[in-house]
Amino acid sequence: MIEYRIDRGTGVATYLQIVQQTKHALRLGLLEPGDRLPTAREVVEATAVNPNTVLKAYRELEREGLVQARRGLGTFVTKSLGAAAAQSPLADELADWMKRARTGGLAREDVAALFSSVLEHEFTEGEQ
Repeated sequence: MIEYRIDRGTGVATYLQIVQQTKHALRLGLLEPGDRLPTAREVVEATAVNPNTVLKAYRELEREGLVQARRGLGTFVTKSLGAAAAQSPLADELADWMKRARTGGLAREDVAALFSSVLEHEFTEGEQ
């Protein structure tokens, strides 16, 4: 089951963080069709967010066709995303790169900025 981590310092709305983390889990194969998402109460207890925020995120995921709420049973994944990137050999290479970056003295924020910059450059350039 997914465990949401809310970072109040990012400037990203809490409900969007829940949506994004759910989509990441779907892309990585950590959540699959048929899996149940944590209840709103479970998310509230783990993250101290407002229950309406969790419900808003789940409604957005449902609107996108990724989950389905079943009254009295919970919210279930109906669709996966991506091709199980976590099982790709590239995941190991990226983990090795991250370790080298950390060993080389880069802070988490530096690595995130560098990764985002290269990602944007490579995928924007590749779409032209």
